[in-house]
Amino acid sequence: MKDRSPVRNGSGLHAKRSAHGSIGFAAGIMLVAHLIRLPVLPESIPQFVDITGSSNITFRHMNGAERNKRYLFELKGGGAGFFDFDKDGWLDLFMVQGSTLERFRKGDNPHGALYRNQGDGTFKDVTRKSGLTRTAWGMGVSFGDYDNDGFADIYLNNLGANFLYRNRGDGTFEDVTERAGVGGSGWTSSSAFGDYDGDGDLDLFACNYIHYDFQNLQPPDPKLVCHYRGTTIPCGPLGLQAGSNRLYRNNGDGTFADVTVESGLDENNHFYSLGVVWADLDGDKDQDLYLANDSTPNQLYVNQGNGTFKEMGLLSGLATSAAGDFQGGMGVDAADYDNDGRLDVFVTNFAHDYSTLYRNRGGLMFEDVTQQAGLIQPEWLLVGWGTGFYDLDHDGWKDIFHSNGHVYPFILDAEWSETYFQPSSIYINQRDGTFRDVRKMAGGDLQKELLGRGMAFADVDNDGDMDFLIGNLNGVPLLYRHQGASPNHWVMFRAKGVRSNRDGIGARITVVTGRLRQVWEIKRTVGIYSASDPRAHFGLGKAGLIDRVEVRWPSGVVQEFKDVAADRHYLIDEAKGLEREFLPETKAKRVIHAGPRRTTKGH
Repeated sequence: MKDRSPVRNGSGLHAKRSAHGSIGFAAGIMLVAHLIRLPVLPESIPQFVDITGSSNITFRHMNGAERNKRYLFELKGGGAGFFDFDKDGWLDLFMVQGSTLERFRKGDNPHGALYRNQGDGTFKDVTRKSGLTRTAWGMGVSFGDYDNDGFADIYLNNLGANFLYRNRGDGTFEDVTERAGVGGSGWTSSSAFGDYDGDGDLDLFACNYIHYDFQNLQPPDPKLVCHYRGTTIPCGPLGLQAGSNRLYRNNGDGTFADVTVESGLDENNHFYSLGVVWADLDGDKDQDLYLANDSTPNQLYVNQGNGTFKEMGLLSGLATSAAGDFQGGMGVDAADYDNDGRLDVFVTNFAHDYSTLYRNRGGLMFEDVTQQAGLIQPEWLLVGWGTGFYDLDHDGWKDIFHSNGHVYPFILDAEWSETYFQPSSIYINQRDGTFRDVRKMAGGDLQKELLGRGMAFADVDNDGDMDFLIGNLNGVPLLYRHQGASPNHWVMFRAKGVRSNRDGIGARITVVTGRLRQVWEIKRTVGIYSASDPRAHFGLGKAGLIDRVEVRWPSGVVQEFKDVAADRHYLIDEAKGLEREFLPETKAKRVIHAGPRRTTKGH
């Protein structure tokens, strides 16, 4: 979120950039060129239906006052996550709850909610039974099987101390925060599990946005006055003290060590981190760390393979826009949208700017191709948050989806084209380096204007396409079911590590159908505040049979499988190979390949 610097009783600060005029003119030219292309056929556009009402999800988010928001943290939050906590084959849902200043000061914060997927389109609230009742002012959530017992654990990001819940495997969780040593303090926005040192267990990174003393919260300084388009707003982030990000190394015994300093990360971070993704962005077979920062340069920490990182945001081109501007980075995802085998990056940003698409050119060089991709004009007045690269029409090319919603309630009373509640964004990949805005053609329910924040993606009904949930600030979440778009084929893979971490996070899966070659890297954290289905999802176009599937595990093991049938869910076991997973009604399994066709050790 790109807010403005504090000024002492000064005049209004505005969001305009020096390049505003030139970018706007260029965007207009690109829009005309975009509109004269052959259109995407209507039957290929995915349709989404809001099923919240029939799903039995009754959660309502609270986060500060509805209108009179005095602190920056009242504008944020709204995280959510999908994970199969009970291993019944259905993706369950966790909703992060915020609080209010009155409840926070009384120590009367609420807690989040765990909903069990019933497998029939409905969810059941099992929060109390699960033991997830510790209270806090929550922001976000991440999942990871940190103890490699086969059950995903929960890390909650809060104002103040964070919580780590260990999944006992019997439907309940235990609070192991103190023993694990990952409570921290401050304002944690997003977090993510990844195995950066390749030792077979999951490490943890936590983004800390802004430093507040929550034990002694002071009223905003009346001498500091900030403006947005001439109206007074909560100050920040510029001018406020940035929070200190933390990297925790998994010791393999249920505890973690804070290795922020020794790993080469900046303990005294001067940037305002909101979104994070672990991804092998330089293609050297280990996980790098990319941070979306608000109003300051984004950061790329390149894994050196020896337990340390080197910051290369500016050198790589991932720190700023093409014009060299610092943007209001919030949500982030990394995936190969152009099918060249390299992971690209998309970052959502604040209004009067554009969310940025970075193409990976190889050699650790990234280019801001947002203008060429046709994405600048529809982004200009939106405040983007959660996001993800997913193949929504199953044509073999990843599309882009993100939630939107403004932060300043006074806009409700302003007669502007800029709005407080905003529709979400869906861009279909046109397979030529460009994207098409198809939100208005993707179903009536997708036209709803929201205070969108976190987004979580999952195949909640196990039918092979990606559904999603949008967290709404001070409102109810919306669960959208994908109605299908075309007769195109699909495939999904669940990874089970043995030498590698049990979640298979960091495993890279390559799918080859004819001349089309796609890659997917396993992860859980996507966008901002949120976590998604860890299964690898591929659209296959007209191909009903996959020529070849290759899996490269973090351990160095490589597996290859040939002639794999489409339109199915599979389990890929690092030791046993590939087997089909039938839907949970039968829970029967049939071995497709007993083991890897080819296994290679080492990087």
